[in-house]
Amino acid sequence: MSINPLPPPKPATGLGRVPAARWFVVIGVVSGLVFMGGTALIMTLVADVRARGPKPEVAAQIDHLNVALIVLLAVLAAAGVGLAFIVRFTVLKPISQFTDQVRKVAAGDFDHELAVRRPAELAELSSHVDSMRRRIVAAWRSAEDQAGELRRSNGELEQFAYVASHDLQEPLRKVASFTQMLEQRYGDQLDDRAKQYIHYAVDGAKRMQLLINDLLDFSRAGRVTGERTVTDSGGPLSTAVENLSAAIEDSGAVITHDALPKVVGNTTQLTQLFQNLIENAVKFRSEQPPRIHIGARRDGRMWEFSCSDNGIGVDSKYSDRIFLIFQRLHPRDVYPGTGIGLALCRKIVEYHGGRLWLDPGAEGQGATFRWTLPAAGDEKE
Repeated sequence: MSINPLPPPKPATGLGRVPAARWFVVIGVVSGLVFMGGTALIMTLVADVRARGPKPEVAAQIDHLNVALIVLLAVLAAAGVGLAFIVRFTVLKPISQFTDQVRKVAAGDFDHELAVRRPAELAELSSHVDSMRRRIVAAWRSAEDQAGELRRSNGELEQFAYVASHDLQEPLRKVASFTQMLEQRYGDQLDDRAKQYIHYAVDGAKRMQLLINDLLDFSRAGRVTGERTVTDSGGPLSTAVENLSAAIEDSGAVITHDALPKVVGNTTQLTQLFQNLIENAVKFRSEQPPRIHIGARRDGRMWEFSCSDNGIGVDSKYSDRIFLIFQRLHPRDVYPGTGIGLALCRKIVEYHGGRLWLDPGAEGQGATFRWTLPAAGDEKE
């Protein structure tokens, strides 16, 4: 299996930049030079003693010393060669092999086995690393299978969305249309109860159409075809306000906002986010005309937005429930809706890598919703 290669390793610093093999060579050369210098010094001292004409017994001892030094030199030289051989074939070569194997895996070939037979410590290390590699590969393949299943499921969901947007809504339109035609044609022959039944049927069909449209919007959130790009958040807000112009004018709402930043996001979904939050602020208003303010402040790599209003507010104990789909705090005849709006807003924000929450400590009357969006990369921290 070949996947994207790993990022390059961090460079070593200080003396760690020198490879281990060079350290062994340098230490070996220095040790050899010191040994040869010491040997030369001893031989010089022996020659100086001989030049002084020592007694025969002393001369014999000097000869024995020369032989011992020669034997010692030969033994040390053999030991040095043997040590170099051992270090080369039991340490440096296995490390080099292990390094090459790790580099192949890091380059993307995750099926390449990591196996070093000697020394025991390095063999144990390579075994543990190879076990981690196999576990990662198994998890990766499982994730690929799950991703394939998810793509298939998303395809089926897209097909369902198409059916819901066409085939399911067509009968609802016919029910509402023909029921209204029935009332128009035979209205003078119907009593009040019959007209009430017709009203229930038309209202139910319209609410079902609205519910289907909201469910479609909820299912499409996070699966849009448009990519996330650097977007001026003021643009989606202006579009949302324009889409709600009729409701804003009827309610006498006043909408203000801070200087809005550039974020990384999908314009269509950000418009839907602003539109749902402002629509809720207008819908759940108090006796006073709605006053809605959109704020923004920098928070590290994210921008934190807020939507504050002077409406009826939300009890903090419902701060989690209101974001669940189909969860309503008020009767449908008092505040119409499907109970999907805030759940859709949270899904949009989470798709962008942020989070949405109700601020329980907001000052004043009304409710304040806060959410975060990733800041554009070209802005200063």
